[in-house]
Amino acid sequence: MQTVQLQLTPEQYHSPVLLAAKAAEVLGLEPDDIAHVQVVRRSLDSRRAIKYHVNVQVYLTGENYTPPDYRSTYRDTTNSTPLVIVGAGPAGLFAALRALELGIKPIIVERGNTVEQRRKDITAMVRSATVNPDSNWCFGEGGAGTYSDGKLYTRSTKRGNINLILNKFVEHGADPSILIDAHAHIGTDRLSSIIANIRNTIIAHGGQFHFQQHVDNLIIDSITHHIKGVHCTSGLSFEGCAVILATGHSARDIYYLFHRNGWLLQSKPFAIGVRVEHPQQLINDIQYHGHNHSPLLPPAAYSLTTQVGSHGVFSFCMCPGGIIVPAATADGEQVVNGMSNASRSSAFANSGIAVTVAPSDVPQYEQYGALALLRFQQDVEQRTAAVAGGGLKAPCQRLTDFCEGKGASRINRTNYMGTCVPSNFDDILPSFVSSALKKAFRHFGRTMHGFLTSQASILAVESRTSSPVRIPRDDTGQHPQLPGLYPCGEGAGYAGGIVSSAIDGTIQVERIANNIYRN
Repeated sequence: MQTVQLQLTPEQYHSPVLLAAKAAEVLGLEPDDIAHVQVVRRSLDSRRAIKYHVNVQVYLTGENYTPPDYRSTYRDTTNSTPLVIVGAGPAGLFAALRALELGIKPIIVERGNTVEQRRKDITAMVRSATVNPDSNWCFGEGGAGTYSDGKLYTRSTKRGNINLILNKFVEHGADPSILIDAHAHIGTDRLSSIIANIRNTIIAHGGQFHFQQHVDNLIIDSITHHIKGVHCTSGLSFEGCAVILATGHSARDIYYLFHRNGWLLQSKPFAIGVRVEHPQQLINDIQYHGHNHSPLLPPAAYSLTTQVGSHGVFSFCMCPGGIIVPAATADGEQVVNGMSNASRSSAFANSGIAVTVAPSDVPQYEQYGALALLRFQQDVEQRTAAVAGGGLKAPCQRLTDFCEGKGASRINRTNYMGTCVPSNFDDILPSFVSSALKKAFRHFGRTMHGFLTSQASILAVESRTSSPVRIPRDDTGQHPQLPGLYPCGEGAGYAGGIVSSAIDGTIQVERIANNIYRN
């Protein structure tokens, strides 16, 4: 077997015969000499001539190709040492899977519902235009990533083994193509069943789930002074050898719990902005240079970044063929996010465009200490809801009108899952955010010709980009003041997406296992 790098046209990539012929040409072989070609990495390059950059493994005649086995080895933990995991997002779920491999019994405590019931809760939320504070686009089994796009791209390549995470997704039903895509995604419609399969694996090996259990306090052992469990608003308590806190970036009540008790927190820079939406056909035209008619090309994506003074402005969570959803977690707030299914078949493309925010940008919030940026985030979300009139209505403005400082008497048709209200975004966004966005949009219009257009809309507010608070931990992974508590994932400020959160969850369980076995 040999590994070679190829550059292929879309036609060559999608034809096994042409793909094998190209591999044979590069290796100086005849096509009949090749028994199998396995793609191990691919990325689509549309900067000039559209081509795939592909790494393939070539097996010659007489060499056997064995399909990979993605099954993991999990132990029966029914009678094993229990570990409490707060939160059933990617950090919590993958922490639980790693616990099963190490012989530790995971007890998952989740404020929201199962992924199946959560889907019903979200449907009811959209119809009633009210927020279910415990089961919504952010809270519930699978976490916020379940109802976005299932993007599996991460820059955290040095923190853990990304392939182990991806393999577990495939083990539980994801398409194996996620193992080879440079920017893999699963899609909301498929991710839900994968999350349910992960739950079934955990339960089958002795783990437990406790849904609709909203944690309101930590339990401290009176003798060792270690955190040994959690108490919930239901009156129930759950105890174990330690507690992994994996509550996600929107669990503000946890930050306030720490603040009330004087437990150490840190303010953490985050980003805030808008979600911009274009017709997908327009993005295809721009990115594929008029070749978007080919059925072999996926809906086009983009990635944009620039610097405006001291602020970075960047695109994130780009959803080709996606929709925009209301992502508030409490009444009186308005938040938007992007979502797409596996097919990415919507007529619209959307992406968050956000401006970095540091404590120095909002000195008027200094009085709130570690919660300064959290309070700033809340105020912007509440102001956005007030401008739109509440009821999950989204302020909307044409992109060109925003950049030119015009009003918003007319808006485009959008794919927002709710009602859009014409709004002047200068009345919503802090002035430094608004100014940075306008300069960035003009820059993006120059670097990506056609991006700055009256066909594009902006919706507000994109504010749940990451946590504005960090729950610190020491070299052992524990909170410096609360031994036995292992903050984890996005909610603790140590991850920024599905894969990095999953990696962080596995790392924290390994630290706990080392402590258990060492002691």
